[in-house]
Amino acid sequence: MLKKEIIWREILHQAFSKNNLKFTQKELSEKLGVSISTVHNALILPRQTAAIIVTGRNFRVADKEKFLLLWATHRQLAKDIIFKARVESQSVQELEGLMPPTVMFAAYSAYAREYHAAPADYDTAYVYLKEEDLSAMKKRFPSSRGEPNVIGLKSDPHLERYGYFPPLVQTFVDLWNLPQWYAKDFLDDVKKRLNA
Repeated sequence: MLKKEIIWREILHQAFSKNNLKFTQKELSEKLGVSISTVHNALILPRQTAAIIVTGRNFRVADKEKFLLLWATHRQLAKDIIFKARVESQSVQELEGLMPPTVMFAAYSAYAREYHAAPADYDTAYVYLKEEDLSAMKKRFPSSRGEPNVIGLKSDPHLERYGYFPPLVQTFVDLWNLPQWYAKDFLDDVKKRLNA
């Protein structure tokens, strides 16, 4: 994931989860360990689309839904895939149960496990993992031919700050970029929770 997306995620997480709409570039720079110029550059596109408004030393989120959709359309999920496997004769829930304890569930798996609800049946398990988790994944999920049903996405160093699951805004953006037909059912549920 790009640095600007890590910054966008933090802003949107606070906007949706904590109703915090006002920020400073310095505050984000210190919290995420990036330069102020990196934060400034990350704000160019949301500023151009009026998703944020800069006022003096601060900026505020003017349209969090627009900002979220901006991130969703810019996310290139396929570039973050570092593991794929096809595992036969097990349900997706069994596959999720076999995951190494160090991974973080993503997309369908994150939503279903965090909220104990799946708005549609799904058959692909997504997780975030670190490079050092790859060998454990390969041992647990030897691949056979066919469409992958276990997908590992490269984790970023800030993701685990959010707890056991990715923030809901991250789940929304990831689901937006998935090809399976049932992604829309999950997206509809996530939207309801974000707007609650």
